[in-house]
Amino acid sequence: MRRPAVRAFVCATCLLAPAATLAKEAAAPDEPIVVKGQLVAAEDAAWSTTTLTTENIREQGFADFDDLLRFVPGVAVRDFGLGGVANAIVIRGFGNGGHGGDLGAVIDGIPLNEAMSHADGYVDLNVVVPLEVDGLTVYRGPVSALYGNYNRGGLIRIDTRKGGDYLNFDIGAGAFETADVQAAAGHEWGGGTLNVAGQFYLTDGYRPRSDQARQTLSARAAFDLSGAVKLALSGRYHHADANSASYLTAAQFARDPYGIDAHVPNDGATKHFGTLRADLSVALSPRTSIVSFAYGTGQDFTRWFTRPVSATAWRQREESYDRRIFGAGTSLNGSLDPGWAAAPITYSLGAELFRERTDFQFYDGLNRRRRTTPAGNDRRTELNSASLFAEVQAPLHRLFDLSLGLRGDSFTGGCRRLGPETGSDPCGALNDVRHLSPKLGARSQLTGWLQARASWAEGFALPNNFVKYAVGGQVLDPNVFRQAELGLRLTPLSGLVLDAAAFRLNSTQEVRTVAPGIFENFGRTRRHGIEASGEWQVSPSLWARAVYAHVETRIVDNADATLLGKAVAGVPDDTLNVDAMWRPVDRWSLAANWRHVGRYAVDVANRLFADPYDTIDLMLAHEGTAPFAYRAYLRADNVANARYATSVSVIGGQTLMAPGAPRTVRAGMQLSL
Repeated sequence: MRRPAVRAFVCATCLLAPAATLAKEAAAPDEPIVVKGQLVAAEDAAWSTTTLTTENIREQGFADFDDLLRFVPGVAVRDFGLGGVANAIVIRGFGNGGHGGDLGAVIDGIPLNEAMSHADGYVDLNVVVPLEVDGLTVYRGPVSALYGNYNRGGLIRIDTRKGGDYLNFDIGAGAFETADVQAAAGHEWGGGTLNVAGQFYLTDGYRPRSDQARQTLSARAAFDLSGAVKLALSGRYHHADANSASYLTAAQFARDPYGIDAHVPNDGATKHFGTLRADLSVALSPRTSIVSFAYGTGQDFTRWFTRPVSATAWRQREESYDRRIFGAGTSLNGSLDPGWAAAPITYSLGAELFRERTDFQFYDGLNRRRRTTPAGNDRRTELNSASLFAEVQAPLHRLFDLSLGLRGDSFTGGCRRLGPETGSDPCGALNDVRHLSPKLGARSQLTGWLQARASWAEGFALPNNFVKYAVGGQVLDPNVFRQAELGLRLTPLSGLVLDAAAFRLNSTQEVRTVAPGIFENFGRTRRHGIEASGEWQVSPSLWARAVYAHVETRIVDNADATLLGKAVAGVPDDTLNVDAMWRPVDRWSLAANWRHVGRYAVDVANRLFADPYDTIDLMLAHEGTAPFAYRAYLRADNVANARYATSVSVIGGQTLMAPGAPRTVRAGMQLSL
């Protein structure tokens, strides 16, 4: 596993070195190509969002993208600890973002969610290099009209760095033979820009047979073809290999939380991901432009996973996904100044088309990754979508800043078997599905220090997995989500910002199984809660931030009457993250982070609940400028060495635990040349 990692790191160095040589002072850059929706800024909309910048991301020194989400109110990561497999992200009362379809994710406007993978909407955020990110914005709830399916609990929008002259290195090493090297460079010249980034990550893991390595390279070149026409070409490659110790039973976890079950042989995963993209921007006027994109992605992903199938027996399974995606779209972006509005009205109108094909194979009962039985599934699925969207930001008055959105989606596709298989999941033509999703919100600046907002938004989700390919003429409507939200933003003191939101999100037209192969729309779930955040620059040397959420979920309608009133599994009641930074003397800083994740129901019947847990992290850093800008840090995560499970589940009738990391110390150096 290490040799491919070393080769990839050498390639990354070869790519970055020329860019470093070219880095120098340049004239102020022209406006970069704008991807869809960037003209309607998230921070100006009437719905709740959280944004982190490059500086916010670098100051944490994280190697895993998921760790950044702890700074978003109501978001928690249930880390499965399965090498090479995406974790579950909790948001707005949904417990299966990332590992499933509860959370959308896009990079520069292009979806990262997978239509048919381990679960619909599966997304691996490790294909992104943290150091290449210019901004990370999390929309809470199905509020964005720019993205459709998988947008039910919210959306992560990642914008990469474009333009600029810089050369950055983030290098870290720590316990369990862990090494993380990230590099990013940007250069501008008279007719264009170049941005490149790479990451090399390697660890032996804190459990037996849990080593992993991943490498990611990305590059983007933009060219000014004329005063009004700009072209950008970009690409990304990601490779990961991992071994996995799988889960522990509750009894094993109590005895040895960092061990491995004797039933687990050689679990793991391997992945290759590559994408190429072109963007073309044509300025029609100083205020209006047309932006078009086209891209293709190829990916293969295989995982081996051992789990109990009864009280005494465990079995290893294999899942393989070979994906091919093509997408294209165009949008008209601009602004209007009618003169009577408080500020120009901005808008984005567009259309897009996606074609995704997935070849899926499933085998069960393997003997140390060797297939011993026929395929359970060996099939090809296709999902095609055509969409229209419109989003308008109209600041008509300081008391009435209007946000409007509308999205229409249409889906076609199908499923066919590629070879002999024993599976009984539906596999046929996809019934044409269409859905219209309206969004409406308004902000009001009541005083100089108090702002109110209110919004209503609708989202949707296609029937999950192979259910959408149910044969026999069954017509299943999308699962519909409607969210209402009220929020307040206060700045009562200089340096103090407070934000709070209350929301209710109703799910209707859920899909249930009537009989084998027969399904219907029946079921409702209600989610509601409060989310709050505060940031306070107490003094030039002391800064603090806190994010908190309390969420309640209830099953309202279900064919199983015993589930009525039960909570949704996997969603913590309370989440809290508090961090502070103190600079006792010049150039030195001490940072602390306290994270609390409350208890949650493990099973749908709410017979079992996962225990809450708390972790405390500390970081000491020193900054300097000679002979170049640098920041050296020493970080200790889980300093109290708390023993906790990041995820608890029930499989095969057994309670299984994914142990969280013990006390972990690492050191790093961040360079800016």
